[in-house]
Amino acid sequence: MIAILDYGAGNLRSVENALDALGARHERVRSPEALYGAARIILPGVGHFGQLIRSLDSLGLRTPLKRRIEAGAPFLGICLGLQALFEGSEEAPGLPGLALLPGIVRKFGPGARVPHMGWSPVAPCEDTVLFRRTGTQPYFYFAHSFYVPLLGEATAAVCDYTVRYTAAVERGSLFGVQFHPEKSGPLGLRILRNFLEASC
Repeated sequence: MIAILDYGAGNLRSVENALDALGARHERVRSPEALYGAARIILPGVGHFGQLIRSLDSLGLRTPLKRRIEAGAPFLGICLGLQALFEGSEEAPGLPGLALLPGIVRKFGPGARVPHMGWSPVAPCEDTVLFRRTGTQPYFYFAHSFYVPLLGEATAAVCDYTVRYTAAVERGSLFGVQFHPEKSGPLGLRILRNFLEASC
């Protein structure tokens, strides 16, 4: 069963519809017990970094989620769900993220029109799991005002929007995408299928 983490916000219905299209069994979860019983975990995210992190904390999900990911449970963070994996964000200074990946999420500079919203191309790195059979320059749907800097080996794809930034991460069974695969048509479904089929 795929656990969709329901922290009280996020585009859950669109994610559920995409998983339904792939024939994947899923369930919304809000408890540590449900997390421990899940084969794979998806954290969708829209809104504010602080709201997401505080909601996870209020539900008692921070530590169980980190333990499941650190134990190797396949995990996919979407948009804000990707940003939550880092040590913190300029959107909520002083509030610690999950700190599963190093670094701070940054705000686009004054020359950028924010949010970065709409379809943009990404450049996948070689030998990535998420981008198998997506082509050399696939387009995906973005909606965000903050970005993850380049990370080195953990960066699985990059995007350019006034700055070159991380559009996706892969590290073992940990995956994350800044774009919304559930709103990105057939290629978005391919990203989700690749996650579901990943042998971790």
